[in-house]
Amino acid sequence: MGKSGYWIEEAHVFRADVYRCSECGAESKKISKSCPKCGCRMKKSKYDPKWVDELSLLDAILED
Repeated sequence: MGKSGYWIEEAHVFRADVYRCSECGAESKKISKSCPKCGCRMKKSKYDPKWVDELSLLDAILED
């Protein structure tokens, strides 16, 4: 049996969401049953709200 991993959905504010392989870190614009780079089978996905960090950084920059 081969490797298995999961997709990490990274939600962003100013760019499109991406999915990152948990095993090799490859980025994809959509979910597939296996990673196109390392070939591991994907069993689930996880949500990573990067937009929260992006908004807090923007807030710190724009704060008076």
